[in-house]
Amino acid sequence: MSEISGSSRVDRLAGALAGMDVDALLLDSLVNVRYLTGFTGSSAAALVFGEKLKAELGPHRFFTDFRYVTQSAAQVPDAFARETLSGDMFEGILGGLSGTSGRLGFEEASVTFKTHRRLQDLLPEGWELIPCAGAVERLRAVKDAGEVKKLAAACKLAEEALQGVLEGGLADRSELDVAVDLELRMRSLGAQAASFPSIVASGAHGALPHAEPRRETIAENVLVTIDWGAYLDGYCSDCTRTYATGEGVSEQAREVYALVLDAQLQSLAAVRAGIDGKAVDAVARDLIEAAGHGEHFGHGLGHGVGMEIHEGPRLSKLAPEDPLVDGNIVTVEPGVYLPGVLGVRIEDLAVVRQDGHEVLTSLPKELTVIS
Repeated sequence: MSEISGSSRVDRLAGALAGMDVDALLLDSLVNVRYLTGFTGSSAAALVFGEKLKAELGPHRFFTDFRYVTQSAAQVPDAFARETLSGDMFEGILGGLSGTSGRLGFEEASVTFKTHRRLQDLLPEGWELIPCAGAVERLRAVKDAGEVKKLAAACKLAEEALQGVLEGGLADRSELDVAVDLELRMRSLGAQAASFPSIVASGAHGALPHAEPRRETIAENVLVTIDWGAYLDGYCSDCTRTYATGEGVSEQAREVYALVLDAQLQSLAAVRAGIDGKAVDAVARDLIEAAGHGEHFGHGLGHGVGMEIHEGPRLSKLAPEDPLVDGNIVTVEPGVYLPGVLGVRIEDLAVVRQDGHEVLTSLPKELTVIS
């Protein structure tokens, strides 16, 4: 049975085509095709028609190859006519437009120059190719209740996996061992994969925001930053916690941790519909800058999460001034990174609501010793 109920998503996209000044939109990004159709296979495309073209050609079209005939019949809703193509998929797709004319939008973020030339060569007479940026991504940025439920389940699974890892301690294990253990536990609990390669960074290595886990043993009395997530049922989770491996962590480490926690709590409290991402980022950034660590917080405060680990909207000083809306899901993850010394990052995943927000991650955030 399709994971897409009804045809509301494709109807919303079809309704938006006129505003993009196109008559049809070709989708070849698998994540966008899945969002619209529920199809989970590895080869697919979709053609969404505007009102005029739909009257001429009938339902929107879904395309795949013979390997997925049975799967697509089970997953793709009746809003799409399902077609099985052999040979060149684009030749089959564009051939179906013969005898009509109009403007065909394409996903400029996923279409390579080589593919664009191929589309141009195959395009029937009377048609024009038009780049369209972010048409589906704008829909994906606002999650419905079913999507929120899936993201919450991914968060719960990821947290259960980390709790199992922490029971075995952190000190005297390698960063790589902890990361592998964490990812195996997520898989054993039902995740299809990790949302991204897990980050486990101890001591001075924690000053690298995207540190790769090393074979080096985690020492006692240092901070360890763990940034991880589970990919479950098509959706990603994302969370970061920083732990101490002993009561003997330095006073500097405790001060930085307290600063980051304060910045995280205050910026998280600011998340609500109507505020823009730049303003939320400023809450954390102003606190960190006032403490003298502005140069040690070099990344944005957060980003959207959903079917991909990085989606819109953004929370950063470079974010557009578009307000957050009910249904956006964003990370709130300030950090302070002292080169050659230590790093601290604390991150939650939150759903934007009209009257505030709903936090999907639940692990404690006070500095915790895991020996």
